[in-house]
Amino acid sequence: MNGQIDIRQTLSAIRVPTLVLHRSGDLDTSIEEDRYLAAHIPGARFVDLPGADHLPWVGDQDTLVDEVQEFLTGTRPAAEPDRVLATVVFTDIVASTERAAELGDRRWRDLLFSHHAIVRRELERFRGREVKTVGDGFLATFDGPARAVRCACAIRDGVGELGLSIRAGLHTGECELIGDDVGGIAVHIGARVAATARAGEVLVSSTVKDLVVGSGIQFVDRGSHRLKGVPGSWRLFAVQRAG
Repeated sequence: MNGQIDIRQTLSAIRVPTLVLHRSGDLDTSIEEDRYLAAHIPGARFVDLPGADHLPWVGDQDTLVDEVQEFLTGTRPAAEPDRVLATVVFTDIVASTERAAELGDRRWRDLLFSHHAIVRRELERFRGREVKTVGDGFLATFDGPARAVRCACAIRDGVGELGLSIRAGLHTGECELIGDDVGGIAVHIGARVAATARAGEVLVSSTVKDLVVGSGIQFVDRGSHRLKGVPGSWRLFAVQRAG
């Protein structure tokens, strides 16, 4: 009975804002039918959505509801960014500009290539994820803080054999996933911790220290620090022994 109802003659009489939604794979209604509706209702808006479900409360409901909300209110709800708990690791070559000037472009480029190879080897060994290179350093994330600490120490020792000295900073917190990149206050804190580290030092926030209790990793207290752009004071600890 529903299929026998014919409303084609009444479409032109509709005088209210109208939104016609269609899912491109709908097996019950063809796109031509829904385009016909939109074309014959004055001022109607037609939107083709992905999916194969006919009933609006089945399948990707969020996309459909977002279209309805924008149609009714004029604004689309902002997507909640994906957030994960991760340990961020920043590394940076100490006095890189001076070394580059001393060695010359070609030798410095070869040395930097070897540095990158060592960093990536250790990231793979400790199951870290390279996010990006930052200048002559790296930003990486780990799902375990103890492995992050041990990886940073292994990188420091590995590049030391090349005659390079690095500093590293670590912090654990919620990070926003932005494509292949990460963002958020946790990332800023990690960068500030790294900037505070001395040459050859792996420096961590108190959050990391507390999370790796029982791992055998030993620390030296470096006192409280004000991190640029980050509220409050932060107690930092240098890795003495990675277990």
